[in-house]
Amino acid sequence: MTVHWLDLDSPPPLPALYAHAATKRKITGNTLPEQGLRCWVDVEAKSLAAFRDVCGLAPSPLLPPTYPHVLAFGLQMQLLTDKDFPFPLLGLIHLSNRIRVLRPLGGVTQLRIGVFVHNLQKHPKGATFEVVTQADDLLGPLWEAESRLLCKGVEVPGEVPGEVPQTATPAPMALSELTRWYAPAGIGRQYAKVSGDYNPIHLSAASAKLFGLPSAIAHGLWLKARALAALTTHLPVANVEINVAFKKPVRLPNEVILLSSDAGASGDFQLNGQGDLVHMVGQWRPVS
Repeated sequence: MTVHWLDLDSPPPLPALYAHAATKRKITGNTLPEQGLRCWVDVEAKSLAAFRDVCGLAPSPLLPPTYPHVLAFGLQMQLLTDKDFPFPLLGLIHLSNRIRVLRPLGGVTQLRIGVFVHNLQKHPKGATFEVVTQADDLLGPLWEAESRLLCKGVEVPGEVPGEVPQTATPAPMALSELTRWYAPAGIGRQYAKVSGDYNPIHLSAASAKLFGLPSAIAHGLWLKARALAALTTHLPVANVEINVAFKKPVRLPNEVILLSSDAGASGDFQLNGQGDLVHMVGQWRPVS
């Protein structure tokens, strides 16, 4: 895919974008725009410290692996609320997220963030696509990520992609409990303040019920950030790809249990609830 970049002078303001998101409730097409958005974004110490606090991250000279998503959120919102984007933002379901840390995220004060969408595919419940986010410094590519989202009810041509053969997937490593933590009822509002992501399904039971949920659910990227905080000493600081698939949502408030393999260049982890409930499965591997 060839991305046609639009370079912005500054990150877009979020309040107007939320107004656009609230008014767009219908599917208007089944093709994705080819235009991407780019902008230089400053890393602000106060905002970064607040993010670390909410996600249980200790002070460090390195940016947290999930933090560039926060820097990119305004650009992502503008892209997904633009008139040329065919799906309503509210109601999209976050299925998975993959992050690649290409070089150590140290000494970063400004990044050029780029976002675009691609890879529209048929799904049994509608269609999926990926939001691609890239972060460059003055030396070049530093970090990149893809978030796979589902829009229910979309009709796209083609067949549902088949499953990857089991022989192509390495056997999971042995996992043991690393830690557990309590996700309070207000964690969605706390994470929204540091990320800008005020999706109603995360904020309160009352706002979540408007979208058919019995209670608020935790942000997927907060779960990933909180898990990676506990896995800091397990993972390399660069040349690492960190994948997660979101399974059952974490209904708030709730206790979750993080399982992990041993520290090393590769590993697996999993976030469980009580009983056999699995909320998130993940792995880290060297960038291929």
